[in-house]
Amino acid sequence: MNMKQVSRYSAGFVGSVLLTLAAYLLVTQSSVTGAPLLVAIVVLAIVQLIVQLVCFLHLGEEDTPRWRLWSFVAITGALLLIVFGSIWIMNNLSYNMMPHHEADEYMIKESNKGF
Repeated sequence: MNMKQVSRYSAGFVGSVLLTLAAYLLVTQSSVTGAPLLVAIVVLAIVQLIVQLVCFLHLGEEDTPRWRLWSFVAITGALLLIVFGSIWIMNNLSYNMMPHHEADEYMIKESNKGF
């Protein structure tokens, strides 16, 4: 391992630890609450994902064609399809397994919420 790789791994590790600590402190110090807290945590999570993809998985280093990037995109797409498809199927099964009077009550309650 050369010095460039060591410095890259070290920077990725330090960046990941700092981003994790920032999210932890945001939640525990209660300086921000509600939707701004959620947005801040999501932004920190996305930044940490990018740091880990670049520093540890070396995405973006490869010359053309970018096989690592395309395989990552394909795997992410398949994973999202599986997760959201499973949630959709479970929600549909839960709704269809309700007794009809509960389903009617559920529909009335949902329609009262509006759009």
